[in-house]
Amino acid sequence: MELKKYIRDIADFPKPGIIYKDITPLLNDAHAMAEALRLFLEKLGDEKIDKVVGIESRGFIFGALLAERLHAGFVPIRKPGKLPFGTIEEDYALEYGSNTLHLHQDAIISGERVLIHDDVLATGGTAAAACKLVERLGGEIVQCNFLMELEFLNGKEKLRPHEVVSLCSF
Repeated sequence: MELKKYIRDIADFPKPGIIYKDITPLLNDAHAMAEALRLFLEKLGDEKIDKVVGIESRGFIFGALLAERLHAGFVPIRKPGKLPFGTIEEDYALEYGSNTLHLHQDAIISGERVLIHDDVLATGGTAAAACKLVERLGGEIVQCNFLMELEFLNGKEKLRPHEVVSLCSF
């Protein structure tokens, strides 16, 4: 199954000049979702995962599904003001601005094996900030995986030395 055909382009969203990759057609198709989940699990192999970290907000969708399948906990990384308990934070730049990510200060126990998931790898700023947060709490990042990668933005470079897996590239 070609997952790319389930991802549509939306011009000038969220700002003029940006071409947004919309995954809702993929989410609307049960077979495409199942195939994406199967591929994520296949590419992870037999790695033991203690926690799956999903990056707000589209990273929550497959992140939670992966956590359930892996018998792992799910940890949301959120933007400011969204988490109710004490947090640590990390600022980052993205292709059309900047923001801050927050993680509950007790979400990762030192030594836990962590899978980081988001829907798209663009410049890598968001995922790199997520990696820093996990590592500050002592987590060991096993893999960073994404539904898609915008290769021309070279985001993978910011995630070195972590393994990066993307199901499709643009």
